Amino acid sequence: MNKRNSGPRKPIWKRKSLWILLFFVAFVYVNNSSLLEGPSGREPFLLAHRGMAQTFHMEGITNETCTAERIYPPEHPFLENTIPSMQAAFDAGADIVELDVQPTKDGKFAVFHDWTLGCRTNGEGVTRDFSLAELQKLDVGYNYTPDGGATYPFRGKGIGLMPSLDEVFSQFPAQPFLIHVKSNDPSEGVMLADYLQKLPAERLASLTVYGGDEPIATLHEKLPQMRVMSMATLKSCLIPYIAVGWSGYVPNACSHTQLHIPDKIAPLLWGWPNRFMERMDAQDTRVILVAGSGDVSSGFDTLEDLQRIPDGFSGGIWTNRIDRIAAAYKHGESSYFVPKSE
Repeated sequence: MNKRNSGPRKPIWKRKSLWILLFFVAFVYVNNSSLLEGPSGREPFLLAHRGMAQTFHMEGITNETCTAERIYPPEHPFLENTIPSMQAAFDAGADIVELDVQPTKDGKFAVFHDWTLGCRTNGEGVTRDFSLAELQKLDVGYNYTPDGGATYPFRGKGIGLMPSLDEVFSQFPAQPFLIHVKSNDPSEGVMLADYLQKLPAERLASLTVYGGDEPIATLHEKLPQMRVMSMATLKSCLIPYIAVGWSGYVPNACSHTQLHIPDKIAPLLWGWPNRFMERMDAQDTRVILVAGSGDVSSGFDTLEDLQRIPDGFSGGIWTNRIDRIAAAYKHGESSYFVPKSE
């Protein structure tokens, strides 16, 4: 059988398919290179997780771990989610403070981390089964121990320190907060939306709410102007962005929201860091960098940790030790939280 004579093969540099591939690669590079997108010149903003809190070791931690039983030897006198701890965080240089809320039996919101009381306090039972007045009689520092129960350095010092959300907003009428809904109960989203919608528009603009998919969805349905975040909102933004963001396209789900990006995952995002930040800024979306892989509340808690943050990054930095890292940045109100002129 005679082979068909197809003639001499074209040199590789003359093949059309190769040039199309090279053009595509060049387009993707140029469209996403941070080398061609200068930094914004804006300082990062600092987010103090639970205010000025006692920190703890992360080995073997799960959602069921009582972190009060594994704190490091105290270096400061503050307890998480209390007004003194929030004041200390803002004084140290925090631009925004994260706090946790729990609904109470009498329809109010207590600022407290845990679903149950036994880990941190001298009470027992489910937090939401008590009235605000009952909760505020407890000692929120009762069970903190750095040495396996040999000593309890905060016993007697946390009585009456569990604030209501009303008290926090009264004490800090203009400061920005990130509110954490600790359940996946949709009715809690409705309850929080009913509470927040009574606030002035300028106060709402300084707040963000995050938490379980269901309460965040119901809250956002009632308050569509509210900046929110959940695992569902993160996925709806980042999955399509990772798929097609090389083109410069930003999904609608990335607009007016908040993204918590683990620093181990961030380099996978198209245009990271400067081009990505420019795209999110254009969508009025805040980006907060959290430490590690994002599976626990790890933060940038030492000056050494800050070396992992890319030059020119202008989003938020999640920290559990605002007192340690704030010195690395200029103090003053971040432009993220200055109301835009009309």
